[in-house]
Amino acid sequence: MKMGDVIRKHRKNKNMTQETMAARLGVTAPAVNKWEKGKSLPDIALISPIARLLNISTDELLNHQQALSAKEVDRLLVAADKKLKTEGIEDGYEWMKQCLFEHPSNHYLALNMTSLLDSQLQMMAAARDARYDDFILAGYLRALESDDENLKSSAAEALYYRHIRNEEYEKAEAYLDYFSQNSERKQKQALIYQKTDRQQEAYPLYEEIIYAGYQRLSAALGGLYSLARQEEDKSKAHWVVEKMQGLAKLLEFGEYHEVSVALELAQSEKNVEETLDIMSRMLNNLESISGFTQSRLYAHMTFKDISEDYIADIREGLLESFRDEQSFGYLKEDVRWQAMVGEN
Repeated sequence: MKMGDVIRKHRKNKNMTQETMAARLGVTAPAVNKWEKGKSLPDIALISPIARLLNISTDELLNHQQALSAKEVDRLLVAADKKLKTEGIEDGYEWMKQCLFEHPSNHYLALNMTSLLDSQLQMMAAARDARYDDFILAGYLRALESDDENLKSSAAEALYYRHIRNEEYEKAEAYLDYFSQNSERKQKQALIYQKTDRQQEAYPLYEEIIYAGYQRLSAALGGLYSLARQEEDKSKAHWVVEKMQGLAKLLEFGEYHEVSVALELAQSEKNVEETLDIMSRMLNNLESISGFTQSRLYAHMTFKDISEDYIADIREGLLESFRDEQSFGYLKEDVRWQAMVGEN
């Protein structure tokens, strides 16, 4: 039973007219009529007075129901979307308001109905009605109370961007603590810095995101490469290595990083020419192992200087690995390899 039906049932049980009820609540008779027909809902401040007047509990008035199933929620969301698009914002708003009154603890429904109205209003050029903004804010805040971390994060993100659009940057910043992923939080913080003319604080955050992004993407591509090798998909392995090389080039990590990612593939295929070329380029470009420190992409980040001793240690470590017969025994008779690694 909907709230309007509950009001009508108990009003009639008490032999009370709509006019009498309206007078006792300080509202108009047409307002009561709209409640009972489901065209609008009482203001939240009237819920307790109505319940007392009708001698029922607020739970009965609000008609608390059992938890909605996922299919039922989806049907309500589809209906809400259709109402907004075919019957207009006002009717859609009133219908959604009633739905959320009837299902006050369904955070998923609150978040998604709120998002539907918010999105629809953003596409309209008309001036915003304060009632809609209050409804949207209340819906997102309700979803923020959820125990579901994903739902809570989605609500926080919606609130963050809502305040960004309204140029309420301090309010937007208050929601950053809801984002556990470091890069996601940094990007949102950087946007606030950018919007508030703090460019010198925004730059390093964006740069750190790019720098860390290279590490994550490179590792993910490395995983794809390993899968391709396990499946003995030679074509895909070469394709992934090209992507890894392209990533290092795009984000200006230096030639050493561009060439070194192809060494394992050349070694697995016992490709003498390719292996020797990669080895030579790695040794000749050791200084570029920190090439990203010279890139404008990371101009506002601070890096430790790499010493000559560190480069020398890397060189010796590479030569030692290149001498490993188990890995590179197929090069043993090649005079170029012998000269490179110091073997006679």
